[in-house]
Amino acid sequence: MKNWLIPIILTILVFTTFQCCTSNPKRSRKPVSTITLSPNKQKYYLNDKIDVTVNTKIHDGELENITLYLNNTKLISSRETSFTFTIDSISQLGQNTLRAVAVKSDENSNTRVFNFEVLSNTPPEKLTYEIIAEHPHSTQHFTQGLEFWNGFLYEGTGEHGKSAIYKKDPASGRILLSKPLADKYFGEGITILNDKIYQLTYKSQLGFSYNLSDFAVIDSFRFDSKEGWGLTNDGKELIMSNGTSSLIWLNPIDYSVVRQIQVADNQRVWMYLNELEYSKGNIWANVWTTNQIIRIDAETGKVTGILDLEGILSIMHRSQAERIDVLNGIAIHPKTGHLFVTGKLWPKMFEIKVL
Repeated sequence: MKNWLIPIILTILVFTTFQCCTSNPKRSRKPVSTITLSPNKQKYYLNDKIDVTVNTKIHDGELENITLYLNNTKLISSRETSFTFTIDSISQLGQNTLRAVAVKSDENSNTRVFNFEVLSNTPPEKLTYEIIAEHPHSTQHFTQGLEFWNGFLYEGTGEHGKSAIYKKDPASGRILLSKPLADKYFGEGITILNDKIYQLTYKSQLGFSYNLSDFAVIDSFRFDSKEGWGLTNDGKELIMSNGTSSLIWLNPIDYSVVRQIQVADNQRVWMYLNELEYSKGNIWANVWTTNQIIRIDAETGKVTGILDLEGILSIMHRSQAERIDVLNGIAIHPKTGHLFVTGKLWPKMFEIKVL
């Protein structure tokens, strides 16, 4: 290339670039919203009244509308850049999510999310207990689920290569029927509904149903939670926990989610809900790694009672050879109402009366 051509080519390139940049229309900017609550508090309680104010800045163009949602339920749609909406009564425990979706006339949009925590407006009762009897329990069983049915005790166990379901004589602990899970599965909670026994697995997002009479496998099913923990039922639907503060109701036919609640008392949201037992509108739940069982109102998620079983552990004299794990397993005797409680690899099961 001749040297005198280089300056000419460079000039043409610079001019072309300038023309391309200046001829492009200015890019439309997204609307920006903020959400504030009044009163502004660290903790909100069930049935609190709050004012939600949404302010939106529009840098260019015109606002089409702003829609405000609470937990995916639409509250209001407005064309004002600033408005306040009053929530007369907060009805959901645990984490609540406000979402403001602002849309401009050119269809450019933006979403602002604001999370706040709601606790129970009543304190839980401190429950005590009396030991009625002690029953044998296998130190080989990593207890994940426990339930009475027609005079027999059913137990689901965990750990890879050891997971199974069992039908037992409650007085002697003698195994009457058993069904192992494949080694690749880690068994979790069990429950009995409509002559079927249902069993969750830990991280496989898979559950199984069996004939109650002979433990023959009927079906397997998928669930959306990343993990399966506890399982019970209210006579109509399955209720599962997944290690969070949530309890999830499942349709026992297609396993779709019917509803879910979060669990809280007046001090905190309760996480790590494990083995479950439903009775008379309440759900009793082990809290993983603790010696506590909590009683939950099944309609609202309120913790209405806390039962501390620390004293039971001292009854079992641990030796260095014993591999005794955490408290887990609740079964309610249908006639006496007594709780049968045990733990993973515990040598005993305790029959207690809640006072």
